[in-house]
Amino acid sequence: MLTKHQQQIIANTYEYAKQKLSHDYSGHDIAHITRVVKLAQHIQKTEPESNLFIVTIAAYLHDVIDDKVIENVEKGRQELIEFMLQQQVESSAQQAILDIIDNMSFRKNLSTKQPLSKEGEIVQDADRLDAIGAIGIGRTFYYGANKKNVMYDPAIAPRVNMSLEDYKTPTTVINHFYEKLLLLKDQMNTAEGKKLALQRHQFLLNFLQQFEDEWNGSLA
Repeated sequence: MLTKHQQQIIANTYEYAKQKLSHDYSGHDIAHITRVVKLAQHIQKTEPESNLFIVTIAAYLHDVIDDKVIENVEKGRQELIEFMLQQQVESSAQQAILDIIDNMSFRKNLSTKQPLSKEGEIVQDADRLDAIGAIGIGRTFYYGANKKNVMYDPAIAPRVNMSLEDYKTPTTVINHFYEKLLLLKDQMNTAEGKKLALQRHQFLLNFLQQFEDEWNGSLA
């Protein structure tokens, strides 16, 4: 059960995230954040030993200092810390939230799975769920266009066992499905996350088959 003070912090954190991401056109806007929060809160209900407040705040803030969406990460990090101090978030909760934000991303886990708290596992699952399924497809093309990536080139094979430098190197939009999105189902942490990922994963497979058929000129 959240206290009134915690509820107010959550409301203020929503406004903070909304303001920080107001100029995002890469699929990491406040609509994405709101979906991740809802998914995280849903999963949290199935993990009763987890802390709802930390899950919710971390879900709201998980993209506000990501270098995909801001240029000066260090400045953004300091502003985030100052915001949490202003909201009187306890120091232990601040550290728990920062640990989640710092370690949950796909690229941070390319070579070695980073340790996460139960709250971190929940937020990571929620974020990854929003990367697959119908919304995930839309966000992938939206992000690819934002970065001026080629939609598809059959001559460019998807990469496997990518390094961080590989991941930062532009690829085609369709290759991103094979290099990341199709891998997420088997990287879910929670039982509920795994369950929710199944249908969304199958939606990706169906889409890719349809895309390939149409690309090759199938009239069926």
